[in-house]
Amino acid sequence: MAVVWEQLEQYQPTVMKMLAKSIEKGRVAHAYLFEGQRGTGKKEVSLLFAKSLFCLNRKGYQPCHECRNCRRIDSGNHPDVHVIEPDGQSIKKGQIEALQEEFSKTGVESNQKLYIVEHADKMTTNAANSLLKFLEEPHPGTTAILLTEQYHRMLSTIISRCQVLSFQPLPPTVLATYLQEQQIPPHLALLAAHVTNNREEALELSRDDWFAQARKIVLQLYEALNKSDLRALFIIQQQWIPHFQEKQQADLGLDLLLYIYKDMMYIQLGELEKVIYRDRMNDLQQWAMACSQKRIIENMSIILQAKARLNTNMNVHLLMEQLILNLKEGRAFV
Repeated sequence: MAVVWEQLEQYQPTVMKMLAKSIEKGRVAHAYLFEGQRGTGKKEVSLLFAKSLFCLNRKGYQPCHECRNCRRIDSGNHPDVHVIEPDGQSIKKGQIEALQEEFSKTGVESNQKLYIVEHADKMTTNAANSLLKFLEEPHPGTTAILLTEQYHRMLSTIISRCQVLSFQPLPPTVLATYLQEQQIPPHLALLAAHVTNNREEALELSRDDWFAQARKIVLQLYEALNKSDLRALFIIQQQWIPHFQEKQQADLGLDLLLYIYKDMMYIQLGELEKVIYRDRMNDLQQWAMACSQKRIIENMSIILQAKARLNTNMNVHLLMEQLILNLKEGRAFV
């Protein structure tokens, strides 16, 4: 199913508004630079924008998604729409020269051509200089869209010749809605949307059984922390260490634990709409009543200290055991 304008407006309202105005007023720039984090919709917006420019039955600024041009752009087969991707680790000068050669010809089916350069920051110096000449002397009817996650690595001379549109990180609520539309259960969608604001990463994570199990272990660990026995240490040894084997996974596990304390804080402040573990609201409310705000803040600080220590050479097993003792006694790492 084709991505429609309204969907992308949810993710990037400012960008979509500016592009809509440029189409409606006939003021399409000869070059755009879409910059922002991976997963913020840059490629989808560039292809939708291409469809709007080439659509045979456009209504206002929106493409019809049904005509021959729209369908061929969707399938990557339009002769006047070209996508350049890195060849290996970089975009080579030869790729840009081939593009220039192609664009020196008249459009196959119209007087316009459009090219998209993915990971434009990965152009070699020669490729960037070659593209710069292309941007300085654009052919009539040519539109360039450069995509980058590393804006600071782009040549300032290239940036100055483009209209720069910044793509913002996706709000968790919007991302969670998107994930639920992809059949992700609400309790996993909301959690994944807070772990990352990258759509692809969030979707991959929330579909992974490892993530659902991680959530379960973290909740069990918190419940065990409130017991007077050594149950929490047992969970660390029997469940946590085997599951969160890599440091990156352990860091994610600590984030999931931190979110529980954040949720308890939100409940105490009456900001229920910010709660992440909503399916455990009854439990959270009981936990929040049994814990002072001061203790919640102290324990959040202890978890953040543990996250910082993950980046050192400290043994993860020892770190987690120390964390449990510190959380139970409300004392900081020393």
